[in-house]
Amino acid sequence: MSSADAEIETDTAHPRTRPVTLAGGAVQSRADIPRARRVVVKVGSSSISGPNADQIGPLVDALAATYARGAEVILVSSGAIATGMPYLKLDSRPTDLATQQAAAAVGQNLLVYRYQESLRRFHIVAGQVLLTASDIDNPTHRSNAQRAMERLLKLRILPIVNENDTVATHEIRFGDNDRLAALVSQLVEADLLVLLSDVDALYTRPPHEAGAIKISEVPFGDELEGVTFGEAGVAGVGTGGAGTKVAAARLATEAGTPVLVTSTPQVAAALSGADIGTWFEARVALRG
Repeated sequence: MSSADAEIETDTAHPRTRPVTLAGGAVQSRADIPRARRVVVKVGSSSISGPNADQIGPLVDALAATYARGAEVILVSSGAIATGMPYLKLDSRPTDLATQQAAAAVGQNLLVYRYQESLRRFHIVAGQVLLTASDIDNPTHRSNAQRAMERLLKLRILPIVNENDTVATHEIRFGDNDRLAALVSQLVEADLLVLLSDVDALYTRPPHEAGAIKISEVPFGDELEGVTFGEAGVAGVGTGGAGTKVAAARLATEAGTPVLVTSTPQVAAALSGADIGTWFEARVALRG
């Protein structure tokens, strides 16, 4: 038996292997969030890399608190390319595919290591899941991914999902990890999807512009007419923005999973059901 296997086997005595059974699980409002049995949380590159790498600790604290109440937690984390960039001596996100793949190969390893080191405080083991868009589109690959995720969750492993940047091409990319998170929430039939970024909520226009008004709730089917989205990405490392989050929220809510959009520093409050962020109402009674 390897030392890693021995460590995991020793941890099986920890309460993480005996999850609490939560009553219900249906989430229809922020107040219901603490009842969610299966939660997908997505965090963007700019929130957990570079000068913000220290936000991994508070993020893990919030995920662990949700896990401790018996919920199943899946983290969709961007940041492999951004994390690998300094080691390739890059000052900005590379534009050519080969260098992106190289940065991701270096960064993914370091990123998961940082998460695991932080999760170790709570005796939680992470499992890396790398997907491409073709994995979701291909019925066999999709079934395999779904089965693996379900098994990880039943074993009380915390899956950390990212796009497999080292093999993905421009033609088969998800486009951004907000979309990936929505597809993962469909794959595992999540009760809740939380999309984290640098902004505390969705606004009627970029929040730094005059006249921007916070949008607290978005009813299912609301087309958000008159809302203006700003440029995607922050500090040259991210690929998503308000527009990608709205598109992802529509994808998830159509499948019956409500979505909360807020900032990474507010993740603990968000997962406790606080009245923050922008709430996207889901289609009602789509799943049995």
